Amino acid sequence: MSTQLTVLALLTGVAAGALFRFLNVPIPAPPELPGIMGIVGIYLGYRLIDHLGLGVDLLEALGL
Repeated sequence: MSTQLTVLALLTGVAAGALFRFLNVPIPAPPELPGIMGIVGIYLGYRLIDHLGLGVDLLEALGL
């Protein structure tokens, strides 16, 4: 993963957060630490399964 891409993603997030605050609309993310940690956990679980090479193609299993 490139540092440039990571910085651009962070800056995009900051700009989106600023826009949400400016427009006085709630952010589409959990505003408290437990919710944020849940999102981090989802990401880590996804990466773990990817690293282990496990998984099922759900669409294929459903015949779609």
